[in-house]
Amino acid sequence: MAKQTFTTGQVLTASQVNSLQSNDFNQTVSVKTAAYTLVAADKGTRIEFNTSGSVTCTVNTGLFDAGDTLVIQNRGAGVVTVTAGTATVNTSATLALSQYDAGTLYFISASAAIFFNTDAGGGSPLTTKGDLYGFSSVDAAIPIGANGTVLTADSNETLGLKWAAAAGGGKLLQVVPAIHRTSKTIATTTPTDTDLTASITPTLNTSSILVLVNCNVNLGGAPVSVGGYTGKARLMRGATDISSGAGNGLELQLVGDKAANGNFNNSSFFSICHLDSPATTSSTTYKLQAFVTNTADGGRLIAQHDSSVSTIILMEIGA
Repeated sequence: MAKQTFTTGQVLTASQVNSLQSNDFNQTVSVKTAAYTLVAADKGTRIEFNTSGSVTCTVNTGLFDAGDTLVIQNRGAGVVTVTAGTATVNTSATLALSQYDAGTLYFISASAAIFFNTDAGGGSPLTTKGDLYGFSSVDAAIPIGANGTVLTADSNETLGLKWAAAAGGGKLLQVVPAIHRTSKTIATTTPTDTDLTASITPTLNTSSILVLVNCNVNLGGAPVSVGGYTGKARLMRGATDISSGAGNGLELQLVGDKAANGNFNNSSFFSICHLDSPATTSSTTYKLQAFVTNTADGGRLIAQHDSSVSTIILMEIGA
C-alpha cells in the first residue's frame, strides 16, 4: 500500500484504518516479471521480482524524499540488479540480488539513495568451490586460482590479492614411489615391460618429473656360438621412449662376455636418473622396458631376479 494523504479533520473509515494497520506489519507487495523502473507510488512498499532471467530495477531522481524507503526482493532464479538511473545509489555490499535475496533502498535526498543488502540468501559473490572473500565496493569475490598456485599480495589488484605461481622454483610438490619384486624373464630382442612402473598426476603443466629407477637384473645364457650377451633398457612415458640415447633411444646397457666354462650368469642392475617435462596435468605413467641383443644359446635377461626388489620413484618438481 502506498503512503496515503489525509486532510485536517478527516474521519477515517474502518477500511482505511485496517489498511494502515495492515501495512505497518505487511507491506504492500508489487510483483514484477520484467525489468522495472521505480515510480513515486512505490514508496513504503515491497517490490518483488520473479523472473528466470537477469533484470534491472532502475532508480531515478525526483520521485522520493529524504527518509523514504522501500524494499526490493528477488524470488526468481534470475539476478536482479539495483541500477542507478538518474539517481545515485551506493552500497557497502552488492547491488545484485540473487534468488531469495532482499534489501532496503533508503533515500538520503531526492537524488541519492543507499541500498542496504540484507543478504536473505547469503548474498554471496562466491560461485565456485575454492572462491574466497575479499574487500571491494565492486566485487568481493576472489575466484579460485589454477592448481598449484598460491595467494599473493598485489596492491595493483582491486582486492589486493591474486593467485600466482609460487615464488622461486624447483620446489618438490609430490613424490610417488613404487616397488616391484616379481621376476620377469625377457628373452627377446624386442623392448618388453619389466613390470616396473608408476603413475603420477602433475599439479601444474609446467612441472618437471624426476624419474629415479633402480632395477635389479640377471643377464645370462650358455654362449656357445656367441661370445656373450648384452642387455639393454629404456625409459618410457606411456608409449613414448624418453631415454637419452641416440638412434634406438637406449638409456644404458649391461655386457657379459663368454665365461670359461661356456656359461654366463651375471647379476647387476639398471640405474636411471632422468628429468622429464611431460607438460600435462593428466595422469602420466612411467615404466622401464628391457631386452637382449642376442637370444642365441639361451640368452635372456631377468628383471627382479630371484624376487629382488626394484624401485621407481617419481618426483614432481615445480617450475
